[in-house]
Amino acid sequence: SMIRGVEAADTFNFNPHKWLLTNFDCSALWCADRRALIDALSISPAYLRNRASDAGAVIDYRDWQVPLGRRFRALKLWFVIRHYGVEGLRAHIRRHVGAAEVFESLIRADDRFEIPLERSLTLVAFRLRDDPDDRRLRALVDALNASGELFLITTTVPLGPDREARLVGRFVVGATRTTEADVRRAWARMREELGRI
Repeated sequence: SMIRGVEAADTFNFNPHKWLLTNFDCSALWCADRRALIDALSISPAYLRNRASDAGAVIDYRDWQVPLGRRFRALKLWFVIRHYGVEGLRAHIRRHVGAAEVFESLIRADDRFEIPLERSLTLVAFRLRDDPDDRRLRALVDALNASGELFLITTTVPLGPDREARLVGRFVVGATRTTEADVRRAWARMREELGRI
């Protein structure tokens, strides 16, 4: 499993608007035991009480958050699942993961680059070799972003034996229509721009 330790989680939250073809905003929450959440957030003034709630026949989702009301965000996710089906969504995710694997293999095959962290589904972190002050990586990312053809971000992570914070580029396959061809085109553009630096 790419998500290690999830089996020990008390809660798990993810955003279908980031990968499951659902419009912003939609967030899905799973709780192993909802009692702690409800105990922390529920209120029961007389005007909110009713027989069904008192008998435990219904789940009052107002008790799962601070505001009492909530928009029906789940409806748009329901439409997506009904339209694409679970297999269609799986295929969509597998295409993106496969495209990220392609990008990772292209990076690994080029001696100018290194992959300092394990790929996380569709996120590939990369660095330039022989770039001790990260100046070339920053210049590469800035030039690519200025081109308008692709957008990359950077972050710092502790690397090496001294755990020094170092700059890494982040390539993520996540846009709805991104294909392997797009990834290969982005890679060609990266190599072209690196040749100028």
